[in-house]
Amino acid sequence: MEDARESQSTACCRNRFPLAGTLSVVLALASGLALRLWMLKQFFDLDGDPLVYGGLAKNLLLHGRYALTGVGGVLVPTLIRLPGYPLFLALCFRLFGMENYFSAAWVQIGLELAGCLLLADFAGRIGSTSIPFGASLRTGAGQCTLWLAALCPFTAMYAAQPLAESLTLFAIALALWSMARFRSRPGWPVALCFTFAVTFAALLRPDGALVALALAPALLMGVGRKAGEGAISTKKFTRMAVVCVLLALAPFAAWSWRNWQVFHVFQPLAPRYANDPGQQAYPGWERWVKSWCLDFVSTAEIYWNVPDDTLEIDKLPARAFDSPAQRAETASLAADYNLKNDLTPEIDARFGKLADERVAAHPLRYYFWLPLGRMADMWLRPRVDNLPIDLDWWVYKNHHDETCISWAYVVLNAFYILLGVAGLWMRPRFWRPMLAYMLLRSALLTTITAPEARYTLECFPMLFVLGGVALYRLTYVVLLPVLMVKTPPGKG
Repeated sequence: MEDARESQSTACCRNRFPLAGTLSVVLALASGLALRLWMLKQFFDLDGDPLVYGGLAKNLLLHGRYALTGVGGVLVPTLIRLPGYPLFLALCFRLFGMENYFSAAWVQIGLELAGCLLLADFAGRIGSTSIPFGASLRTGAGQCTLWLAALCPFTAMYAAQPLAESLTLFAIALALWSMARFRSRPGWPVALCFTFAVTFAALLRPDGALVALALAPALLMGVGRKAGEGAISTKKFTRMAVVCVLLALAPFAAWSWRNWQVFHVFQPLAPRYANDPGQQAYPGWERWVKSWCLDFVSTAEIYWNVPDDTLEIDKLPARAFDSPAQRAETASLAADYNLKNDLTPEIDARFGKLADERVAAHPLRYYFWLPLGRMADMWLRPRVDNLPIDLDWWVYKNHHDETCISWAYVVLNAFYILLGVAGLWMRPRFWRPMLAYMLLRSALLTTITAPEARYTLECFPMLFVLGGVALYRLTYVVLLPVLMVKTPPGKG
């Protein structure tokens, strides 16, 4: 009944103000473009992962090999990154010039804005299954979703960075849109579109496979039993499902075969700790860090520095030590490591022994409280990681402006989350798969050693849609009728 009233109200507003709806779409996209171009000018950066992806893309184009450039220009085969984003960069380099990362960022901006339109259309379809694409953008929920997505600085920042996040956001938006389209009118074009979206998401990042895991059941549910216009036979539906599954698995079969040929290991995605076969791993260090690491400050100041840089024990939080004796042992370990900044197997084993002591003394802390704390940090902290803001952003006396910006980001982040929760509470169509994806991703994040806020960024397409639905229902459906009733005759 509520969805029917919402659709009726939406249709009424759309018929009365068609030009206003179109103008709003144009303004939202123009504003989103302006925000991303400003961020591209101010914060474009090539340090770290962009150069790793770019090196893989260059070697693919120049030498036909998926490899990094080692010492002396020697090509070193690798599997530490999935091929999705390097292939995208290789295409951009081919079209716009070698190492033209700036043009790649322009393409990402265009794709992310297209993703905003797809999310708006998806939100518009939550209340009705028969709205054409252009009209769905002018619905109340579509309008609210478009503005929320276009003006979000958290996602806009990554559109201006040569990183896989913005393409992942586009892939998720495409998967949501094609899921809704397939449920209303199943057919080969939409099925292939969904297949491309979930496959591309998984080729960009290993956790992208969660998109298919969360959304595919909702796409399949009840389609084979649908009657009337747009119905599909069970035989055709089965054939379509088999073809799409085979197409989705084909790139990972090729990637696994390549990894077996080169490294003689079965690796269908990417290794957990981004290390090639035969390359030294640090299980003791990882386990010790997980026994105390809780926030991004520890990630940036400690975790990223080891190996190859100094381990400063004074920067460790108090929770890294359970006793004076443990602090002394940690100091001794740090001193031995700092002699050469080399995490040798012997030193790694000592870190592992120290971690075992801490886990045995406080298993609930290690297996429950710290994972939950890391997940909360990734969801709630200000998303200023790519901004020139000090890690101790909360110390107002040291940097007034940075602290104010960071607190504003905290409030804005909370605003998006609360709107998303409100949208879930209203239970629009497809709320279950959207919730399933966010829960699956959050559960996966509890296994992370060192938290980064960007790991929750992939949940924002769902927050945009749910937030758009909530914002529309709270304003147009609830407040607008009240205001119209109170308006004197002839004054509306």
